[in-house]
Amino acid sequence: MKFTLSWLKNHLTTDADIQRVAEVMTMAGLEVEEVHDPAAALAPFTVARIVEAVQHPNADRLRVCQVETVDGMKEIVCGAPNARPGLVTVYAPIGAYVPGLGVTLVEKPVRGVVSNGMLCSAAELEQPEGQYGPDDGIMDLPTDLQVGTPAAALFGADPVIDFEVTPNRPDWLGVSGIARDLAAAGLGDFLDYRIAPVRGGFPSPISVRLESPEQCPVFAGRLIRGVKNGPSPVWLQRQLTSIGLRSINKLVDVTNLIAYDRARPLHVYDAAKLVGDEIVVRGGLVSAETGEAEHLIALDGKTYPADAAVCVIADANGERPIGLGGVMGGESTGCSDETVDVFVESAWFDPIVTAQTGRSLNISSDAQYRFARTVDPASVVPGLELATRLILDLCGGEPSDIVVAGQAPADPEGFDFDPAYVKRLAGMDLSRERIADILKALGFTLETGGAVWRVTPPSWRRDVEGPADIVEEVARIEGFDALPDTPLPGQGSPSKGVLSSRQTQVRIARRALAALGYSEAVTWSFTSTATAGLFGGGDPRLQLENPIASDLDCMRPSILPNLIQAAARNAARGHADVALFEIGPVYLGDGPKDQRTAIAGLVSPQAARHWSPAGEDPLFALKADLMSLLADIGAPTAGLQLAQGQNRDWWHPGRSARLQMGPKVVAAEFGALHPRTLKALDADGPLLAFEVILDALPEPKVKAKTRGNADLPTLMPLSRDFAFVVEDGKPAGDLVRAAASADKTLIADVRVFDVYRGKGVDDGFKSVALEVVLQPRAATLTDAEIEAVSGRIVAAAEKLGARLRS
Repeated sequence: MKFTLSWLKNHLTTDADIQRVAEVMTMAGLEVEEVHDPAAALAPFTVARIVEAVQHPNADRLRVCQVETVDGMKEIVCGAPNARPGLVTVYAPIGAYVPGLGVTLVEKPVRGVVSNGMLCSAAELEQPEGQYGPDDGIMDLPTDLQVGTPAAALFGADPVIDFEVTPNRPDWLGVSGIARDLAAAGLGDFLDYRIAPVRGGFPSPISVRLESPEQCPVFAGRLIRGVKNGPSPVWLQRQLTSIGLRSINKLVDVTNLIAYDRARPLHVYDAAKLVGDEIVVRGGLVSAETGEAEHLIALDGKTYPADAAVCVIADANGERPIGLGGVMGGESTGCSDETVDVFVESAWFDPIVTAQTGRSLNISSDAQYRFARTVDPASVVPGLELATRLILDLCGGEPSDIVVAGQAPADPEGFDFDPAYVKRLAGMDLSRERIADILKALGFTLETGGAVWRVTPPSWRRDVEGPADIVEEVARIEGFDALPDTPLPGQGSPSKGVLSSRQTQVRIARRALAALGYSEAVTWSFTSTATAGLFGGGDPRLQLENPIASDLDCMRPSILPNLIQAAARNAARGHADVALFEIGPVYLGDGPKDQRTAIAGLVSPQAARHWSPAGEDPLFALKADLMSLLADIGAPTAGLQLAQGQNRDWWHPGRSARLQMGPKVVAAEFGALHPRTLKALDADGPLLAFEVILDALPEPKVKAKTRGNADLPTLMPLSRDFAFVVEDGKPAGDLVRAAASADKTLIADVRVFDVYRGKGVDDGFKSVALEVVLQPRAATLTDAEIEAVSGRIVAAAEKLGARLRS
């Protein structure tokens, strides 16, 4: 909702500037979004007079003008055809920003002559064209204006406030409603104009019949004959254009003015275009044969269907639709400059019906916006009287008597209210007199004879239903900044935290992956049914009945498809080398325990071209990241078993593996994604990924907060190398674990430093070379002790079927 300061002052006597108005609105609960002061944009522009205008020596269509300005005489090059000596116009100095052009003036030669400023047209200053001279020339202002007069004062530039109207306050959709609240808040005196009835000169020849009172309980109208339509006066055009509305003609502009001034939508019909002498209000019609709803060509030129749920205004004995009730009129009865007789409509349409019509037909008009939020039912006849008075003043004519069909909804009922409730609920210690003054200023009726009052809300405040609402009104007008400051009671010792062990794991995992260089992605918990099928999902029970998009119609069985698609989008925009991770839910079924928390990471190893040899296989780097993550979140990494050849279909069969705790519990899968899967998702490979099911891991044990003594050995470590021949399919990690378990006291580390297949090793076998680091503790190891440890290492390897290579 937008309004100007001068418009507000039509209903509020105040000397407050625009910033003060915005401040009081904010404290009264009106959420100000923007304050726009056009005078600030026009500050550099002033009135100037052309003293001399001669032909440019190097251009046929340019003139070199000597201009009397606020900065003295200036030589300015001008291309306007109306530039002449004696012309009073607007001058822009060097450095001024011209809003209509979107440029800042700089001093530069124009065909060899330096222009020291600019002479402006109306369009260049974003002013209505045609009011200040020809459209193709500079402004032609009255000659009695003084040089140096600010352009802002000349154009009447008025500050504008734009604020958000909450759905429960439809009275704020009119400037008078805003002024009432600001007056109650102490900003000034509310000017409560009473609308005087306009006596009709003859009975209305057009009657109204309500066939659908549940959609439109009351409908009032009157005929005004002999009007003279046409362009609106300048004051009315400026009032509407100042808040972004387009002036159309007098009749239409009057209805727009009242809609924004009093929150009362109206509509005018060209009476000569009506068929018959009766207007019928009914529901839309649907053909019994074809099942097709009737159609209406609205004022916006679009055709809309109207079924039984839509309120329709019709003529021709109810057969021809001429408007959508509370939403928009029809093109067939619209007013033009040739209109002579008009029928003015002022009705009250059901808010739910109007809101549903706007949603179903995708229409959002000013009338629909207001009726959907409930227009004041008591304004039906007064709004019609006000429109009549404005039409007679602007267009002339003779009005008929008012015809009213139906009955407006009853006013809100009163209820008991204890003023002491303000103190109990809001903490504000206000006198009964102050509370009464606030409520009366807001239009409430009070019966204050006893300790408990009887409060009746006004007709425009149907949102007030009980004592708590009254307390909110009092607190709002007194000012939220007046709420008392009361310290919270002491809570004793500080909280020890509220995160569960799983939530702590998620937090640690997020930080760990970010530290490893992965970027966090936040994607939908849905995917397409086809994509879910690629990752073991797509169960009909997990398909959405009302998806937000056609390709997001199924709960995801894995995070990986979303990360693959994100990587593909990055690659399509020139960022192929990405590392992404996401922590979130996956859905394996529709049961309460079928939702799992997964940690997924994806790497696109598209390294830049370089002359140096390739480094470590990215797959092993990914595995290292996974193991580091598992260690950080407290997973039992020492007890995890590596299994190859058992991954599911979307993994590459030869470059993937899984980590499991026993034969049935799978903690994580990692490796390269299958090219077939990447092709189905329109992604270029290779892509490497891992996915950890957090729920499959045991919750970490609570660690002691104190640290033990540092373990800093004083003796030098030593290493011994072993080469074992083992079956080609046996994981090297099994050998590493076996060797490490031979002596957990002395063996500090075991590393694989070579894998060999070829001459000297039988087919189907491989040679795995291990470096075993021994760390003495009490004394330097003797040769016998070293040989004993080596024997235990060899024995542990032989239990796995390995033999020491000779």
